[in-house]
Amino acid sequence: MHEGIYREQVSPPRGGRSEKERIWYRAARGEEAELKGSEIIKKWERVNNSDFLWTVKIRNAFFGKFNPYRDTLRGVRLRDGGWRHTGEVYLNGKPLTEVKNRESADSAALQAYWYCETDEKHTRIWAAFFAVDPNEETVEINVRQSVFYPSRPGIDYIQVTGFVMSQAATPQASPAAEPIGLLGAHRSQGWAIENNVFKQSKCAASRSADGSTASEAYVKTKTRASKAAWNKNPTGRHLVRNNEIYDCGQAGIIGGPGVLSCKIEHNDIHDIGTPKLFWNYENAGIRIHGAAEVEISGNHICRTGGGICLDWAAQGTRITKNILHDNQAQDLSLEANHGMVLIDNNLFFSPQPAQVRLSRGLAFVHNFIEWKMIVRKLWEAVDAEERETPFPQPYAAAPSDFRNTLCGDARFYNNIFLGTDLSPYDYSSLPVEMEGNVFLADAKPSARELHPILDPRYNSTLEITEKKREVYLSIYLEKMQPQEQPLKFITSQELGMGALPPLEEEGAHVFDLSADYLGKERDKNEPCAGPFEISNDGRQEIKIWSVNSINYEL
Repeated sequence: MHEGIYREQVSPPRGGRSEKERIWYRAARGEEAELKGSEIIKKWERVNNSDFLWTVKIRNAFFGKFNPYRDTLRGVRLRDGGWRHTGEVYLNGKPLTEVKNRESADSAALQAYWYCETDEKHTRIWAAFFAVDPNEETVEINVRQSVFYPSRPGIDYIQVTGFVMSQAATPQASPAAEPIGLLGAHRSQGWAIENNVFKQSKCAASRSADGSTASEAYVKTKTRASKAAWNKNPTGRHLVRNNEIYDCGQAGIIGGPGVLSCKIEHNDIHDIGTPKLFWNYENAGIRIHGAAEVEISGNHICRTGGGICLDWAAQGTRITKNILHDNQAQDLSLEANHGMVLIDNNLFFSPQPAQVRLSRGLAFVHNFIEWKMIVRKLWEAVDAEERETPFPQPYAAAPSDFRNTLCGDARFYNNIFLGTDLSPYDYSSLPVEMEGNVFLADAKPSARELHPILDPRYNSTLEITEKKREVYLSIYLEKMQPQEQPLKFITSQELGMGALPPLEEEGAHVFDLSADYLGKERDKNEPCAGPFEISNDGRQEIKIWSVNSINYEL
């Protein structure tokens, strides 16, 4: 596709044969091709000679089968803002703020707003543009739910590279149904989504890793799953790499049950769910339900409503070498997971509390963690909550068993904690292993750790600076060692398999933990705690992330 704005939904009619024989969709080299879910609207009229309020009347036939101004946000997990529409109004590329009606608008505070009414034949939109004449500017409204989405499942092995995608009336994403993003794979497999820009989606940017919609919530799971054809279409095995995702109302990347063997790496995900025009439990930079054999690596995630969230039956999944900061809620949420889930060499710098709830089989290794940890249901059975979750068959979405989840069966090795309290693990009924962790300032170890490394005097502030899509960290680092013996060099063998077996049938996963966050080889005799192998003590400035667009040839 050559330079230009394409106001349409691309629906691939067929897929490729394999990862080496894909159907490619790409922007021409050096040209910007933008797919938009919006249309330009003219013929605005002033309301009663107002200085700022305008209106336009649109025939419903203009929208076809889907009218975003009759479609409000809804879903089982929505808690606030359900009156808002999936439609949107943009003035010169910037969204206006929707209000319920003209009476509820505070023009002095909002500066620019819109609201709408519909009947059987027409849709009327009012908008406050203030000193701007909308007929002389570019005013766009959402008219399509998506801009790249197959009309049916099973369109496999698609490559999408180099596009800008924006301004779609995407619905709220929830576990109750398959959500639609600016781009979505629609229960297909083997997509590669690279070097794109996704922005201004009403809810989600990319529904790139999708599966069965059978498991709509966290109760009566067994009944729902047994009635559903979980493996009717092979799903997952997607690659989502080097994309910039921002200005989306709910989430950057969403995945649902059946997410198998996906890689989500080196994406720049920022300004998600800000401002908070609506709220639900699914807000996040990356949110996946039922992640199996998924790798989330090297992503930069900031100013979102939830960082990385793995919910419900994650297995064989790794979160590694990500940088998260300035997130409004939590950097990390782990809920109702069986494990193994390996969280290693990450930089978690948002101080807001993060949660580990009803999750087992976790391993935290060589992270820098600034947040307080909320650990829930460490020793209580969860039968009363009916939180029984599926334990998938190896390399498949279909469940082989259903089990309740508890907290515990956790490992914490060689992490640095700042402000974190691990004492809730004192009461875990499942095994917990903790060794080589450093506790700075008021961070508090668990009694399960026999020889914690404490530095209560640590008060050096860390600073994160973004410069032209590069991220720098200014921090005081000190190579700290326990008095009795050096820290242990951690391998997959040290981590073990956990109380529940991994998906691989022939033994434990083999994870390479020999390099630090920056790729430097760790000292096998005396490794450092935290994500960096430290050569010199003192304050240092480190480039911790930069854009890395790769030119992929056909």
